[in-house]
Amino acid sequence: MRKYILFSAFAVLSLISCKQKTNVDNSNIDPSDTTNMSAETISDETSLYLLVGTYTTGESEGIYVYQFDTVSGFSKYKSVVKVTNPSYLTINKEGTHVYSVSETGDAKAGANAFVFDKKDGTLKLLNSQLTGGADPCYIELDNTGKHVVTANYSGGSITAFDINGDGTLTTAAQLIRFTGKGADAERQKAPHLHCVRYSPDGKYLFADDLGTDKIHKFTINEEDAGSYLKVGTPAAFNVAPRSGPRHLDFHPNGKYAYLINELSGAVIAFNYDANAGNLTQIQTIQADTLGAKGSADIHVSPDGKFLYASNRLKGDGIAIFSINQADGKLTKVGYQETGVHPRNFVITPNGKFLLVASRDNDVIQIFLIDRVTGLLENTYKDIELDMPVCLKFTSFK
Repeated sequence: MRKYILFSAFAVLSLISCKQKTNVDNSNIDPSDTTNMSAETISDETSLYLLVGTYTTGESEGIYVYQFDTVSGFSKYKSVVKVTNPSYLTINKEGTHVYSVSETGDAKAGANAFVFDKKDGTLKLLNSQLTGGADPCYIELDNTGKHVVTANYSGGSITAFDINGDGTLTTAAQLIRFTGKGADAERQKAPHLHCVRYSPDGKYLFADDLGTDKIHKFTINEEDAGSYLKVGTPAAFNVAPRSGPRHLDFHPNGKYAYLINELSGAVIAFNYDANAGNLTQIQTIQADTLGAKGSADIHVSPDGKFLYASNRLKGDGIAIFSINQADGKLTKVGYQETGVHPRNFVITPNGKFLLVASRDNDVIQIFLIDRVTGLLENTYKDIELDMPVCLKFTSFK
């Protein structure tokens, strides 16, 4: 989480102007002159809200809200709500409530509930609850909007919360701690939960454990609040030693799942059996070929044709894969360099843009997606913000 000092032309340029300014097309507009923006560059009819989680150890103060035009790729700042280290967040289907972690390594580590006013693009804190596990770094909302679960990295645990009718969080309903260690003596001394994901049908929850090379499986039990998460059968799926499971994403067709491994830099493709909630490995392919041990995020394009995976620490960028629609297997088709430390990225629902949170350059980069090849093109319509680490979209109206 410590920010690196990087003496490069890109880093210097990215720090020149105001951190909350409207983005601009650097090819023909003065980056420091936000008055050059015309009304036509952003339309309410083609806009989404972009919510950005940050680390607040520097200049950022919490969760930032922008209006993002999904046709032009331009955006403008709307608001910020102060909260400590909201390094990951999730939004309900209606876009009325937002839930974030506060990633701290002390007894204040928690989950936060906000109400979102779409009329003016502002967030208001409703309440916060302790996770009981240090450094919560991921939060997931279930399909019903009644539960959230956090992955607590240093705590080696996951925490489930119920959601009240007014959107507030109850105290922790379940805290599940894990045991064990992995083969990497430096990075896998203990469990490190990094991601929790519900299955597409909401019947199962999968928890990626970077520290023990496991994907834990839980069955959802709505009938008993005290045991909402029940250990599944099998209890976990093993991956290769020294892999370091980080983030998991499902294909839109629900038949395949893809795991990015932080330590090995490999993407593992699985067949997903929705009936039993089982993952069967079908392929391993490298996203990171430099051995950086810093692979981070993974997402399938909305049309299901391409998969993207981010790498940090060496050769910072996005690995691009095409997906065989018949069997779910991957073919590497390209690599897009990004700013420093691309911890998280997001794809617009229309599949036109891919936005990258380059944490250590203090910038959100906006790339145009080639719908035929899957390759990315930098639009240079950057959003400058200190230490962005999580990007989420919700509807504008």
